[in-house]
Amino acid sequence: MIYPHVTSRTATTSEMAMLPLSRIPTSITGQTWCWRGAANGEDAHADDLVAQLLMARGCPREDLAIHRAPTLRHFMPDPSLFQDMDVAASRLADAVEANETVTIYGDYDVDGATSAALLIRLLRALGQEPGYYIPDRLMEGYGPSGAALVKLAQGGSSLIVTVDCGAQAFEALAMARVEGVDVIVVDHHQCATTLPPALALVNPNRLDECAEGAAHGHLAAVGVAFLLGAALVRELRSRGYFAARAEPPLLDLLDLVALGTVADVAQLRGLNRAFVAQGLKVMAGRRNLGLATLAAVSRLTRAPLCHDLGFALGPRINAGGRVGKSDLGVRLLTTEDDEEARAIAQELDRLNEERRAIESIVQEEAAQMSEHQGNRSVLLVSGDGWHPGVIGIVAGRLKEKFGRPAIVIATDETGTGKGSGRSISGVDLGAAVLAAKESGLLAAGGGHAMAAGLTVNSDSIGYLHDFLDERLAADVARANAERVLVVDTLLSPRGVNPRIVAEMDAAGPFGVGWPAPRIATGPLRIVKADTVGSGGHVRLILTGQDGASLKAVGFRQAETPLGQALLGASRGRSLWLAGRAKIDEWGGGKSAELHIDDAAWAD
Repeated sequence: MIYPHVTSRTATTSEMAMLPLSRIPTSITGQTWCWRGAANGEDAHADDLVAQLLMARGCPREDLAIHRAPTLRHFMPDPSLFQDMDVAASRLADAVEANETVTIYGDYDVDGATSAALLIRLLRALGQEPGYYIPDRLMEGYGPSGAALVKLAQGGSSLIVTVDCGAQAFEALAMARVEGVDVIVVDHHQCATTLPPALALVNPNRLDECAEGAAHGHLAAVGVAFLLGAALVRELRSRGYFAARAEPPLLDLLDLVALGTVADVAQLRGLNRAFVAQGLKVMAGRRNLGLATLAAVSRLTRAPLCHDLGFALGPRINAGGRVGKSDLGVRLLTTEDDEEARAIAQELDRLNEERRAIESIVQEEAAQMSEHQGNRSVLLVSGDGWHPGVIGIVAGRLKEKFGRPAIVIATDETGTGKGSGRSISGVDLGAAVLAAKESGLLAAGGGHAMAAGLTVNSDSIGYLHDFLDERLAADVARANAERVLVVDTLLSPRGVNPRIVAEMDAAGPFGVGWPAPRIATGPLRIVKADTVGSGGHVRLILTGQDGASLKAVGFRQAETPLGQALLGASRGRSLWLAGRAKIDEWGGGKSAELHIDDAAWAD
């Protein structure tokens, strides 16, 4: 069936409500397709595509201008509104003025590495030469250890700043206090009702945070670190520190903020959108030697896109903490030596390939176990000898495949299990893990709504599964009952072209909380369908009733019901596709292709 009002241009928002999604039957994946923001009221009369996309993501009409080009000037709050921020900035300023020995204690993932690198680079620009400490994932685990903090104090550090960790480090911080060293915690993970004994704990997710501060609970740790940096510079300015020296250019650090924010899958709304939008501009200037070198090793020759941060640069930096040396990321992001930058970037690239191979093995075993948990609301699998460095990635893959929260636990010879979990929208996994810890089921645990980490005795894994399953069953059921595929606009096959993709990209940057536009297109007939790549991707060549051809890819879909349906489809049947339109520059060309999210038969 051809709908004459579906053309090669995008429909206006007012027209979108009349388009025939209701006449598309339930899709192959069992989802109903619906319009995003179809009931925008008076805002539904915008006549340009970017305005439509912005308002559909919750932007009020009166704020369109600042959301079209998000800047810090419009979105950055006064750092002083956050609990303990002024205490932290004042103590850091004291350390800078007195040239104290300061150590940055980071986490081994991208958010931790970028947070640590940001403060290190800032303190260097202020005349300091801070040290840093990144714990080994396998030997020390997540978060500050008391032994490490005591060792740093005994080594001469009078101030330690933990980044992307510390909100739950009660015992470790108590040991540091006994040793007489000041500790500032910069974190974004969920806090308990009581706080560990730090000199200052800057975290928008403190339960006693003010409403305006708590509204920034979606910040990654690197975003919180940037706010602390701004508060520190302001404090030093008030003390006259810059009377004889230039202020450090804080905005030059936004490339690190953008990378950590995207890689940590933080919601790209409000301040985070400004961080990423402006950070991508800084990154395009290749000012950070380590990042520029890593981009070259990753074969990124154009200006980086948001997607590159999450799928090219981020995984390589993560690979150091997952299967290599935990400090490689910080060393790369802070070096000013060409040779060192090249050597570290190449090593991270190699480690990323090693990580992929390890991940593939664990993924296959974990997926087989998950197949037998059809009656569970939460998937929880464990394996002896699984590499702890890949369990978070595998949990994310399981969550995507089965549409349920997933936790993957690697157990060792001592019976200790290290777990990592990923959740679905509407299900707060971090709070559930924290509750499990408070009930005595976990030795350690915490996180945020969409991701969590834990340490558990292998004897308690079954009890933990039952606890989480019971606690989250209603939330998971509600989330699945409300499962719909949200579509932004309907295009004819000929309308899926580079011009339209560029127009939609102008409403970015896109990510969690500010989703990339999804289009529906069709009707189409499959000309060719096959699988490509080691990940089991489905590749399609299709033709539309308007005579246009279209390329489409379903990533990691070969073994899913959707992929099997597309591969086995009769070439005579027509269908609708829904997904994200992207630019394909393979071979030096520039064409549009569709990354498939779902499909529905049209006949």
